[in-house]
Amino acid sequence: MSTYEARLAALREQLKADRLDGFVVPLTDEHMSEYVGSYAQRLAWLTGFQGSAGSAAVLPEEAAIFVDGRYTLQVRDQVDGRHWSYQSVPETSVADWLKAHAPDGGRIGYDPWLHTKDWVIRAKEALGERGAELVAVRRNPIDAVWADKPEPSKARLIVQPDALAGKSAAAKRQEMADWLREQKADAAVLSALDSIAWTFNVRGADVEHTPVALSFALVNDDGTAELFVAPEKIGEEVRQHLGNGVRVHDRNAFEAHLGSLAGKTVVADPERAVAAIFEALEKAGARVVQKRDPAVLPKAIKNRAEIEGHRAAQARDGAALTRFLHWISVEAPKGGVDELAAVAKLHAFRQACGDLRDTSFDTISGAGPNGAIVHYRVSEETNRPLERDSLYLVDSGGQYPDGTTDVTRTVAIGEPTAEMRDRFTRVLKGHIAIATAVFPAGTRGSQLDTLARQYLWRAGLDYAHGTGHGVGAYLAVHEGPQRISPVGSSQAGGDEPLQAGMFLSNEPGYYKTGEYGIRIENLVLVEPREVEGAEKAVLGFETLTFAPLDPRLIVAEMLSPEERDWLNAYNAKVLKVVGPQLDGEVLAWLKEQCRPL
Repeated sequence: MSTYEARLAALREQLKADRLDGFVVPLTDEHMSEYVGSYAQRLAWLTGFQGSAGSAAVLPEEAAIFVDGRYTLQVRDQVDGRHWSYQSVPETSVADWLKAHAPDGGRIGYDPWLHTKDWVIRAKEALGERGAELVAVRRNPIDAVWADKPEPSKARLIVQPDALAGKSAAAKRQEMADWLREQKADAAVLSALDSIAWTFNVRGADVEHTPVALSFALVNDDGTAELFVAPEKIGEEVRQHLGNGVRVHDRNAFEAHLGSLAGKTVVADPERAVAAIFEALEKAGARVVQKRDPAVLPKAIKNRAEIEGHRAAQARDGAALTRFLHWISVEAPKGGVDELAAVAKLHAFRQACGDLRDTSFDTISGAGPNGAIVHYRVSEETNRPLERDSLYLVDSGGQYPDGTTDVTRTVAIGEPTAEMRDRFTRVLKGHIAIATAVFPAGTRGSQLDTLARQYLWRAGLDYAHGTGHGVGAYLAVHEGPQRISPVGSSQAGGDEPLQAGMFLSNEPGYYKTGEYGIRIENLVLVEPREVEGAEKAVLGFETLTFAPLDPRLIVAEMLSPEERDWLNAYNAKVLKVVGPQLDGEVLAWLKEQCRPL
């Protein structure tokens, strides 16, 4: 019996002991995080799936794993199809699958600290039609059978200086307090880790790739706050930084504190606060107002200090990536470079560029057919060499105190085929269409998404992911509520009107299963645009990421004069921003890569 088969069997035995006929396993934590600490990696422990989004449902005789289009190939490589059926979302939801498969009259368990209130309502309705019951558990049954489950991180918090944050924590809390009084509310629950980090101007190291600390918070209508975090994680510098306006409690005291809010009016975010928070407030007799976490939109609209910090981080990061791309151009054609070696080399270049705190996600290093797996994660088992006459896709980013980066480049190893060049150029044209878009204030990312796909669509092609996600300021690399994505996409964020100051990615792609993948990704800043004769406010994008594109993959004849002008101007800016940080062979190579078309 394999490890994962044994774990599934152990879970089923535990469910029997708990008088449950099934259990739902999401990939999240008590904060609805995208990236979670090792202690919360229950889905990976149970199934072997290593993606960053998914869920599973286990019944006595069958089990299913649910992923979106980004992970269609990956889930089949990592999860044994003899024991798990593969389900695609949003076409099939966990609730719909349970409605069709749960035993009549069965008791299906869920952990109320790992699901939203809306999910619980939908699942209860679906199971009710089956005559089955959704049952909240006090102890997660996976934790009962996970013998060597890691402990939550004990890393200490650090202060994010006001010079980088651009606004003091006290000022942020006061703005929230003013908003609470407008809502006639006494307090707001903050449970999203990046909201807490942003509000209190602190960062942490409890979650890989995202500089946050495991905590909960309440902001009160007088500007004071309650912060719930393990006491040993607070040093004297952080304590002084928080000041008298913030009362620090043990993280384990959060649920009990919610129980003390009888008669209070409390704002809680139905998208970011788990069902257990709503249950505790309602049980206490608090009046719960369902509104979006008051940190979400201010956090998404960057101030001048955050924007300037990001530009500085991007400049260093672009130099590191350029050194890496030069290294690939020299070493890969010789043979002997594989995906893991490339990841290590890129990380070394980033470390050398200064003050790298972490990568912003696991580097996607996809050679040949692995590049077609949208969120591929290289391992010893899947590691491939970078072979001649193939494509290599590298999607990576860094976490620096002044900014979070995310960039994808696709390069030819040896000679690309005519098809590869055609597909790359179509993706480039879509990328340029987003980069040069001008749109009225109030436009949503979903209205721009088709601009990036149009040239692929003309050839009967598409890609199964959004075109752009929001990005934090030394915070989460995937940040809502802004995005550029079709309505209904599972990508992080909502269909939010774009506003000046928001960071987004611009990353159209194309993936040919079993052969190659192509993606071009830069980060952009939404900025005001002056348009002569405009009858309303107009916005556009400033490109923030600077690193060369592989000219061997560009079919110049497929570009319009305007697209050529954009590309030549972009390459000139790459030389201006990155060039002064380079010398010798690397600088000479960059100049060649950036020659005008």
